[in-house]
Amino acid sequence: MDDRYDLVTIGAGSGGVAASRRAAAHGAKVAIVEAGRVGGTCVLRGCVPKKLLMYAAQFGDAFAEARGYGWVLPEPPRFAMDRWQQAKSAETARLEGIYRRLLEASCVTLVEGRARLDGPGRVVVATGDGTRTLLARHVLVATGGAPVRDSLPGIGQAATSDDLLDLDHVPARVAIVGSGYIAVEFASMLARLGASVAMYYRAEQPLRGFDAMLRGAAAAALQAAGVELHAGVLPRRIARVAGGFVLELGDERLREFDWVLNATGRRPNTAGLGLETVGITPGARSEIPVDATLRAADGVWAIGDVTDRVNLTPVAIAEGRALADTLFGGAPRAVDLSRVASAVFMLPPLASVGSSEDDAVAAGHALKVFETDFRPMKAAFWGGEERTRMKLLVDAASDRVLAVHMAGSDAPEIVQSLAVALTAGATKADFDRTVAMHPTAAEEFVLMREPVRRLPAR
Repeated sequence: MDDRYDLVTIGAGSGGVAASRRAAAHGAKVAIVEAGRVGGTCVLRGCVPKKLLMYAAQFGDAFAEARGYGWVLPEPPRFAMDRWQQAKSAETARLEGIYRRLLEASCVTLVEGRARLDGPGRVVVATGDGTRTLLARHVLVATGGAPVRDSLPGIGQAATSDDLLDLDHVPARVAIVGSGYIAVEFASMLARLGASVAMYYRAEQPLRGFDAMLRGAAAAALQAAGVELHAGVLPRRIARVAGGFVLELGDERLREFDWVLNATGRRPNTAGLGLETVGITPGARSEIPVDATLRAADGVWAIGDVTDRVNLTPVAIAEGRALADTLFGGAPRAVDLSRVASAVFMLPPLASVGSSEDDAVAAGHALKVFETDFRPMKAAFWGGEERTRMKLLVDAASDRVLAVHMAGSDAPEIVQSLAVALTAGATKADFDRTVAMHPTAAEEFVLMREPVRRLPAR
C-alpha cells in the first residue's frame, strides 16, 4: 500500500473532516487518522447531544405554559432519561455513519488508530494490527480538546459532560463545579429534568468573558429555575463516598451530593502527539501555537480547539476549509475571528456577536449603548416571569454596530441572522430604517431609538 499523502489529518472531528474533504475536492491525496469514533466532540458528545437534551428539558417549561394556554394535561409529567438516552445513542450513531460515508465519497482514506508525529512529514499510527507509517507533504493537527481533570483536589473522580450525556437517569442531588458554557447549560437543563442543582464557582457571575448583561441574565434565569448559585465558592476538595460525593467547602462545611459535574474547563488534546519531533512547543495550556496562516511548524498546521483561540465548532470547520483552499486550491485565505457569533444553550438561551461592553471600551471605542428588557408576549399571556434582554453596542464615531447581545427565546437564531449584518458593516442608521416585523421579539432590535448611556473610550 502506498502510504504517501499530500495531507494527513490527525483527528476526525468536524474541523478535521471539513479540511480533509475540501483538500480532496481540490485533488489532494488525503488520509485522516482517528483513534475513536468519527465525528468528534461536537457531533458525538458535545453540541448535538447537548442540544437534544436541551430540547427535552424545554418540555418542562412547555407543560406549564400549555396549561396557561388552555391545555388540560395529566399530572405529573415524568422524564425517562433512559428513553432519551436510547434515542440519543441512535441519533449519534446515525450521524457517525454519515461522517464515514462523507469521507468515503470524498475519497479520503480513514485510518483508525492513534497517531503521533515522528519527525517532519512522518505520522506513525498505532492500529489494532501494529503500527503504520504515513508520509505526508502536510500534516494537519485537529485533535480538539478534552475536559480538565486536575483543577481541584479530587475533581478527577467527578463526571464530565461526556459522562452526563451517557446517563440513563437523572441524579437527585447534583453539584456543578464551574460557571462556563457547560456548567450553565447543564445546570439549566438538569433543574428542569427534576434534579436539585447547586453551582459552585470562583467568579461573581457565571459566563466569564460574556457581556455583563448576559451574565446577569444567566444568573437570574438559573435562580428562577431553582438552581442554587454559590458565587465566589470553590470546593477545597471533592471526595468519593458510598452512594455519592462530599464537597469540602470553607469553614469546615461539608455537603453531600449524589453526582458531581466537573465543568471547570477544557484543555487542548496534545499529549502524546510527538510535537517535539517537529519542533513544536505547546503553550501554557497545552495549546499548539499557530501563526496567521495556521502554521505551527514547517509542513505542520493546526486548527480548532487544539489551538485554544476561539473554541467553537464552526470556527474549526471554517479554518479547515480555508487551510485546504490555501494549500491545495490556489486561493490563500484566512478566517476573520473578530465577529464570531456564539450561543449558550441554557433555558432561555443567550447569544452574542461582537465584543462585550467592557472590551469595546477598553479597545478604544466611544460607545452608544442601546438596551431593552421586556416580558415577551408568550410569557405575559399565561403569567410567566421569563424576560427578554437585548443590547446593541454602537461606535459613537462611525455609527457602526459593534455588537449584538440577547437573552431570551430564539436568541441564537436571531443573533445568527444579525451576525450577517455586522459582518457586512451595518450601522445603527441601517437598523433604524429597517421596517419591523410584528409581532416578533426580533423587531425590538430595529426599534431601539435612544441610547440608555454613552461611554467614552478608555
